[in-house]
Amino acid sequence: MQQLEGADKRCLLVLDSRALDRECLARTLTTHGLGMEVGAFGSVDEWREKKGTCPPVGAVLLNIGARKVADVAAEIAKLASEFRPVPVVVLSDIDELGQILRVLECGARGYIPTSVGVGVCIEAIGLAIAGGIFLPASSVLAVRHLIETGRQDAPPLAGMFTLRQAEVVQALRKGKANKIIAYELNLRESTVKVHIRNIMKKLKATNRTEVAYKLNDLFAADAGYH
Repeated sequence: MQQLEGADKRCLLVLDSRALDRECLARTLTTHGLGMEVGAFGSVDEWREKKGTCPPVGAVLLNIGARKVADVAAEIAKLASEFRPVPVVVLSDIDELGQILRVLECGARGYIPTSVGVGVCIEAIGLAIAGGIFLPASSVLAVRHLIETGRQDAPPLAGMFTLRQAEVVQALRKGKANKIIAYELNLRESTVKVHIRNIMKKLKATNRTEVAYKLNDLFAADAGYH
């Protein structure tokens, strides 16, 4: 792994309120050849108290975990404004297209789903430092899919679920376990659980059995069966 060009005298500021997560992430990025010092803090305020001991910030990596952008949009926009022109990149357990677009609208220069490997994460940070914007391939393919199919050819229940949720829905209808779904869709099991929780909320279901029952009814209705 190549070191980030011109970044050796700057640091990556990792922001994550979860101590273990941020410390593990910082250590992993460093040992895998990030090429710049990593400063991991629970908040911007915590960083400000110790910024005199850190090199200038070259990029900010904000880990929002499974939180929705709607809950952290103001924080992202504030960071993007405060650190500009230093890029802010968001790390998230969710890879929904709507969430990704909202993050970019808030001023972030990249969106990294936690389903990718550390090498991709490092390359995404490097791209942001170089002035580019990183998007996961799945989101680009989702946009392409929407453009090519159009509304008339939209898959069943497209208005209810995101493309990724629709993939999880199909797996749930087949009775697949979370680990199998995660493996087949190249997701973390925790991300699959987030998708399932969101699917349950949309269906107003309380358990997986009820989800499967309601999905079968909805797909039958969509196909025109009575």
